[in-house]
Amino acid sequence: MIKSIRTKVGDWLVILICFFVILLCITPMLNLLAQSLSSSQAVINSKVTFLPVIHNFEENIYKYGITMESYKYVFLDPAFARSMWWTTILTVICTFVSLTMTVLCAYPLTYGWLKGKGLINTLIIFTMYFSAGTIPNYVLIKSLGLLNNPLVLIIPNCLSVFNMIILRSFFFGVPDSLRESAEIDGANPFTVLVKIYLPLSAPVLATLALFYAVGRWNGFGDALLYINAAPQWVPIQLKLWQLIQNMTSIDVSTVEMVSSTVPRASDAIKAAAIMFATVPILVVYPWLQRYFIAGVTIGAVKG
Repeated sequence: MIKSIRTKVGDWLVILICFFVILLCITPMLNLLAQSLSSSQAVINSKVTFLPVIHNFEENIYKYGITMESYKYVFLDPAFARSMWWTTILTVICTFVSLTMTVLCAYPLTYGWLKGKGLINTLIIFTMYFSAGTIPNYVLIKSLGLLNNPLVLIIPNCLSVFNMIILRSFFFGVPDSLRESAEIDGANPFTVLVKIYLPLSAPVLATLALFYAVGRWNGFGDALLYINAAPQWVPIQLKLWQLIQNMTSIDVSTVEMVSSTVPRASDAIKAAAIMFATVPILVVYPWLQRYFIAGVTIGAVKG
């Protein structure tokens, strides 16, 4: 097939637009990375653009270079390190629990003989569009005794209806003959799930795991509402918010010894803290990327 000149120009135009969109999206991250690797004095005096800048106090000049002083303050802060480890553990637990709940909810709905299947589907879909609201949810959490409890970050959001629908659509795509042949050989529903459905569900399960992991890692609202008097259960995003708001997490006095300009002496540390909290979840994405497209298109094409 021979493409016309107009078609080729259109292809290059699309590529150029995509390039500029990607560049526009990563520009703030590049600037943030440069600030985190720059000296506090350079950040204070707005000398940093997209390359790290350090300040030479002896000659009183600014030059391109890299310094790790901001990351040192972040890594040495016990509260921030504790939040990072707790968020990592919490993300793993929530991802496992959420995938388990999603599978247990989606799999029974594939059986046509399930009594009340239509009513169950309706009730589940109803929760997707309507909720009680923030105040009733807070009252419920308080009445259950989950305030300042680590379980409040796991139980309330352990199941996503949208993700359950994606997985259910995939299960519907598995040929009934596979299940029927296994049942003829004496397999019970649990065996069919473990031996047939789950091995075939690797792409969609990896995609849902990515959704759940990113959602929990970036989770902020539930911790802000329900974790107020238990600093040991504060996740990384809430700790980062506290850092940016009032700098209670990191002692700025050391930085003030470097610069006499107090109001913005912590900007480089803020940038380093944001990078410290963002990079780990970005590292996970390439491992699941090959499953992503296959997973999100499950059920989109029939026949």
